[in-house]
Amino acid sequence: MTLQTFFLYLAAVFVLTVTPGPSVLMCITNGIHHGVRRAFAGALGSVTAVCLIMVVSAAGLGAILAVSEKVFLILKWCGVAYLAYIGVRTFFSTQSTIGLDEGHAPATTKSRASLYWQGFLVGGSNPKALLFFTAFFPQFINPQAAQLPQFLVLGATFVCFELFWLTFYAHFAARVAPWLRTPGRAKMFNRLSGATFIGAGALLATVKRN
Repeated sequence: MTLQTFFLYLAAVFVLTVTPGPSVLMCITNGIHHGVRRAFAGALGSVTAVCLIMVVSAAGLGAILAVSEKVFLILKWCGVAYLAYIGVRTFFSTQSTIGLDEGHAPATTKSRASLYWQGFLVGGSNPKALLFFTAFFPQFINPQAAQLPQFLVLGATFVCFELFWLTFYAHFAARVAPWLRTPGRAKMFNRLSGATFIGAGALLATVKRN
């Protein structure tokens, strides 16, 4: 690919990764409740799902999803159910305070493994990602040149941007956590983030295969 094409790709990826979505919201929530280090495990899980989706798309399964209404619907509603599950669980959380004082973890801190798999499921919960990578990547690949190196460059670039912004949002959230330690604000945050997760699931439910 030409350098001009790559810069155009960088601009597109920047816009796509900086825009908040379910994975960003997850990292913000984890950053507030569990700190940056544990939130990073969730970010890695989300990026792992993205890598898997890219590989699946490269293998041609994205094309199958693009033409199979039944497979698309199954994946879509699994994603909707998981986002709704996280949303309801967060919305009705009984946690009323956030305690992330240095050297002391809150009683509700999750393990890194648990946060990793949560990130993996959130990152892979949208079947439209398969269609996105199937339709998006070919526009920037030169069919006259070796495609694998181009795919690896595009994929690595996307992963780096995605991981950077997920970590950035988690770090920002951890910085504002002290503000949320005021009694009642944690509950307000849980209501807001839970409703947003539910909204993301509802939005995913409206996605059509075409």
